[in-house]
Amino acid sequence: MGQPRTDGSARTGGQAPRGQAGPTSPAENPAPPAAIASGSRPAPGCVGPEPGHSDFREFSGEVEMNAGVLASNGKAEAERAARGSGTRWAAKAGLTARGVIYLLVGVLALQIAFGEDKKQQADRQGALAELSAKPFGSVLLWALGVGLVGMALWRLSEVAFGSVGPEGRTAKKRLLALVRCAFYSFVAYSVLAFAAGSGGGGGSSDEQSRDVTARLLEVPGGQWIVGVAGVAVVVAGVWLGARALMRAYRDKLRLGEMSSRVRRVVDVTGVAGGVARGLVFAAVGAFAVRAAVDYEPDKAKGLDDTLRSFAGTPVGPGLLACVAAGLVLFGLFSFAMARWRKV
Repeated sequence: MGQPRTDGSARTGGQAPRGQAGPTSPAENPAPPAAIASGSRPAPGCVGPEPGHSDFREFSGEVEMNAGVLASNGKAEAERAARGSGTRWAAKAGLTARGVIYLLVGVLALQIAFGEDKKQQADRQGALAELSAKPFGSVLLWALGVGLVGMALWRLSEVAFGSVGPEGRTAKKRLLALVRCAFYSFVAYSVLAFAAGSGGGGGSSDEQSRDVTARLLEVPGGQWIVGVAGVAVVVAGVWLGARALMRAYRDKLRLGEMSSRVRRVVDVTGVAGGVARGLVFAAVGAFAVRAAVDYEPDKAKGLDDTLRSFAGTPVGPGLLACVAAGLVLFGLFSFAMARWRKV
């Protein structure tokens, strides 16, 4: 038989005898000075490496780097906050101005549908003329122009910094924002020109469409240019209507801030208004394609002639009334976007 164990663990079941220190954890038992001198990290509670030691230089370098990163992040956060505040106000002003224009165009189209005023232009120029006839009309026109400038600047910021969403910084989204920026820059210029009284902002949409189409048809390959542009507008109209039906706009809204009733109203205006808007775009593009195929610039139509063409269908003025009501709803939807859109 082996010799019986005479140490304390035999008597106490593995525990050290009273008065004798038992095993300790690494945190309680610091590394010996030799381990520190050999280049290992000091244990918690121990004094760090001496100045001039390689570990000290590495540690001080990490501290400086982290301080630089924190300073850079703080500056970037401050810049984003300042830019975000200005961008939000620009977006709100632009979406509100867009809503006013669509609302007025829709009302004018409704008047044409019901035979009240068939001489008024149901397009942007008609809306501006209607607005200028109101009290303080000049002030309202300038405010509208400034709002559209804000819309152009907001789209320009999306080109430079990206937009909301996981794909907001992709080249496709930036290109789309650039196209929108160019479009709203032109609209803002025309509104401000109308407000300043310099040529009425470029004439009616019908005149502009015919003039541009005629110039393009005169250049080499102009027939193809007009045709491709018309197809692109048709595709854009179908895309706008389809996204409205799919309620894709919900991804851009702060739905958590709305009540269930408000969300239902926003859905009605967003779907019906978006479909009507897409239908108008597609019709304008179709007339451009027809003008290119027939080589007749007079067959190109602006917004006013396009809306009036709905009244000439077998459905009659009822179709124009439905489209006009949809444009009114899209104007109201733009107001909702100005209130709850993510920027």
